[in-house]
Amino acid sequence: MRKEDVKKGSIYELDGVVPLKEALPLGIQHVLAMFLGNISPLLIIAGMLGLSPDLKSALIQNAMFIAGAVTLVQLYPVWKIGAKLPIVMGTSSGFIGTAKAMGALYGYGALMGASLIGGLFEMVLGFFIKPLRKLFPPVVTSLVIISIGLSLLPVGINYFGGGSGAADFGDPKHLLVGTFVILVIIIAKQIKGFVNNASILIGIIAGYILAIVLGMVDFTQVQTASWIALPTSWIALPTFMPVKMEFNLEAIIAMGIMFIATTVETVGDVSGITNGGLDREATSEELQGGVLADGLGSVVASLFGVLPNTSFSQNVGLVSVTKVVNRFTIMTGAIFLILCGFCPKLSALFAVMPQSVLGGAAVIMFASILVSGIQSLMRVEFNERNTLIIALAIGLGIGIGQVPTVLAQLPSWVGNIFAQNGIIMTFVIATVLNLILPGKKD
Repeated sequence: MRKEDVKKGSIYELDGVVPLKEALPLGIQHVLAMFLGNISPLLIIAGMLGLSPDLKSALIQNAMFIAGAVTLVQLYPVWKIGAKLPIVMGTSSGFIGTAKAMGALYGYGALMGASLIGGLFEMVLGFFIKPLRKLFPPVVTSLVIISIGLSLLPVGINYFGGGSGAADFGDPKHLLVGTFVILVIIIAKQIKGFVNNASILIGIIAGYILAIVLGMVDFTQVQTASWIALPTSWIALPTFMPVKMEFNLEAIIAMGIMFIATTVETVGDVSGITNGGLDREATSEELQGGVLADGLGSVVASLFGVLPNTSFSQNVGLVSVTKVVNRFTIMTGAIFLILCGFCPKLSALFAVMPQSVLGGAAVIMFASILVSGIQSLMRVEFNERNTLIIALAIGLGIGIGQVPTVLAQLPSWVGNIFAQNGIIMTFVIATVLNLILPGKKD
């Protein structure tokens, strides 16, 4: 860490060291915001492919370790890799659809091989971000941020109701807990200082306690988990990887296409951080570093048997809500994530938390991403040209994301790319129209 990075700072400044008693809770707040999202893709794919409980447990531990390590790279770049922004990394849920299809056909090893190649491909894309910067003017990045917020709102509501596919989805207990979390956050936001900044954490803790009181938490997994364990693939890399890596061309192509999608999302997340937390547009260096770290994270993750890593949009929302951008503060959360990779009991404590506890906080955080995108869009001149771009990108991009069956008659890869959440379609339409429509460009 350079000298300028160790000066005394504020939680509202990128650089500088914040007192640990202030930084640690705010860092853990970020961990709580992304914990379930980090392990959910692994749980879904592992369950579908019938992976052994021991392997599943090892993968969860590795996911925590990798997320924390790559977050550190985003915070404190190595060479050009890393955005030097408060970006939190984790296992991407965007790959679930493709991973389901390819995993069922070719197995988990093929997913890891495809992730390795795809991560390298994303790093190549990262090196071309600067010359491609014209593809990301404010009108485009603002729409991508808006589409991220809109696509995540159903996820937040699913959490609110107890989790998608839950047998008791929509149970009044879940709705009560989610509402309680929102009320606590609202109250906490009215109090100045630390309570305001840690409002999301306070809301989640209060909701977790209420869930325990209501008998919604089963601590069996916590009781049976070990206190300390090493991520098995970490100490044996690369000889003893959790699964044998395989390379299948179809899986590589399918996953590679999704890496283009996650590159776009990362560009949106970096822009969301700078717009929502720093009130400015992202620089070319920040976009490049963010995408390079994204790709490197996926490469390393594949070597640990973990699905691709990416920037977490929920944490972008958290930055937008709290305005806490200090890298040292987020670093404490990253270290905490790494420690979770060595402490299964701690991981289990988070894993058994009812999703409705997160739901209340998630709705606020995801909606804040939407608001951040709208604020960014307000800086764009609303002339006839830009209004047409905005209308078509939102109308078709978000519309198709909400009604993906409209593409059901087209080849499956089309739906896998463009109908997953609307982000890619919004980006493509906004980019193409920005390039071809005559008139003044941003």
